[in-house]
Amino acid sequence: MKILVINGPNLNMLGKRDDSVYGTKDYSALVNMIEDEAEKLSLDVLFFQSNHEGELIDFIQNNSSTASGIIINPGALTHYSIALRDALTDSKLKVVEVHISNIHAREQFRHISVIAPISEGQIAGLGFNGFVYALKYFKDLTNNEN
Repeated sequence: MKILVINGPNLNMLGKRDDSVYGTKDYSALVNMIEDEAEKLSLDVLFFQSNHEGELIDFIQNNSSTASGIIINPGALTHYSIALRDALTDSKLKVVEVHISNIHAREQFRHISVIAPISEGQIAGLGFNGFVYALKYFKDLTNNEN
């Protein structure tokens, strides 16, 4: 099972951003953690990060036909990108939305997600572990299908 792991704007700045919100580990540490967990779970992962909405959409359109699911941290696009939402919907894949910080405990505008209604679930505020829990969700789906 191949899972697309997509990260949106500013995730490349992990380790340099407000560590009280995002922690001190950088993006490569996140990728390494996800790769290690995916290997333990016998899942294949394909990573993509961009600060550009169109590049995220292109990645989804170009890779969804070979994948079984999507884990996405859309960053600020969470709150307004109907185009990203449409690309995720058009992929016809199960989507899990992940946020390192608890978006519901932050500024009011961050409480709304246009991605959540088309997602299987949303994991927010559990740091990098949110990605691990999302991987385990997809592994459980595989186990339940067999």
